[in-house]
Amino acid sequence: MKRLTLLAALVVLLIGASAGAAQAVTDFDNAPSGAHYRQGYSEPTCDIDQTATAITVDCTGTQIGGVGNTNATLLLTVDATANFVCHNPGNHNVVEPHSDSVSDDTSDTIRPDRNGTLVVDPKSVTLSSQEAADQFTCPNRRWREEFVGFSNVSYTYSLTFAGFSEPAILITG
Repeated sequence: MKRLTLLAALVVLLIGASAGAAQAVTDFDNAPSGAHYRQGYSEPTCDIDQTATAITVDCTGTQIGGVGNTNATLLLTVDATANFVCHNPGNHNVVEPHSDSVSDDTSDTIRPDRNGTLVVDPKSVTLSSQEAADQFTCPNRRWREEFVGFSNVSYTYSLTFAGFSEPAILITG
């Protein structure tokens, strides 16, 4: 049991050490001519909230004026590695540590209002330990699986206007 607690503490420590600053880029060359952040609005920001059983990425909203009738697609994707161990039913020892990549996303098509303003609502994506466990099975059906944490967490937020191949807003973290 002490080994398992130590392993879980190490995973949490590594997760905290791997959290880095987000990289945000706004390039209105990839938007309709005249696109700009409306007065009082700026580039969205994203924050990661990580607990022992879930990762949530929350991104703020914004407003972009001067887009005419051009729609945009907003995509928020969260990727991580879910870490598990399998326990032997006889002595409950950890038999096999295992990790799998997990991902979730949300996507919306945003239509400008009648004044040519794109109102971008806040977006959020959560990866839970249960979602990760649903994708994982120990190699022996008699072994018991246990989720021990997430690592290698990353996300991508992109807003791409119709007719453009590159995003006008790209945030990675």
